[in-house]
Amino acid sequence: MTSPRSPTRRSFVAGIMGAAASLAIPPRPGRAAAGGPPPFATARHQFTLVRGARPVPPVPIPRLGGGVLDLQSFRGKVVLVNFWATWCAACRTELPILDQLAESRRADLAVVAITTDRDRSVVAPFVKKLKLRHLGIGFDPGGLVGRAGASDGVDTPFALYGMPITFLLGVTGQVEGYITGEADWLSTEARRLFDYYASARGA
Repeated sequence: MTSPRSPTRRSFVAGIMGAAASLAIPPRPGRAAAGGPPPFATARHQFTLVRGARPVPPVPIPRLGGGVLDLQSFRGKVVLVNFWATWCAACRTELPILDQLAESRRADLAVVAITTDRDRSVVAPFVKKLKLRHLGIGFDPGGLVGRAGASDGVDTPFALYGMPITFLLGVTGQVEGYITGEADWLSTEARRLFDYYASARGA
C-alpha cells in the first residue's frame, strides 16, 4: 500500500483527531454490542459504530462514464460507500467483491465506490482490468466527500482513517459505522449486517 500518493501516517492520525468535524459532533465509535448490530470483522479490523452522526448532505460526486452520484438519492436503502485508490493493493482484492455484491441487485442495498486518485486517466483502465461492471464508480480527487487529515475548514461527510475504508449508511441516510481494510461483503456476517440496518432497527 506504499505509494508517493498515499496519505501519510501523520495525516491518518490527524484524520482521527478531526473526525468530529467529519462525521459527528462528537462521534462515539464503539464495538457492536448486545442489542446492536451483529458483529462484522476481518482478521485485522472490525465494523466500528459511529454514534450521533448526522445524515450525509447532498454532494454531487462525478461518476465514471458521466453524470453524478448523489448519496441522498439512495434514502430508504442501506448504502455502502467505499473509498479506494489504484495504488492500494487491498483495494484490488476488495473491489471485485463489492462488484459482485452490486451485481446481486439486492433491492434494499446500494454500493458506491469512490476513488481518491488525482489522475483520472488511470482510473478507467484500472476498472476495466478488474472487470468492474456493476459498481457505481465516483471521483473525489479534491477531498470534497472524504478526507484524511484535518478538514482545514472543509466540511466533508467522511473521515478517511485508512485505505480502503467502507462506510455503511442506514436507511435514514446517516453514517452508522465503518470498517477499514478489505472485507468479505459476500459473507453471511455481512448479509446479517445489511439485514439489520435494512430493517431500520439500527437507525
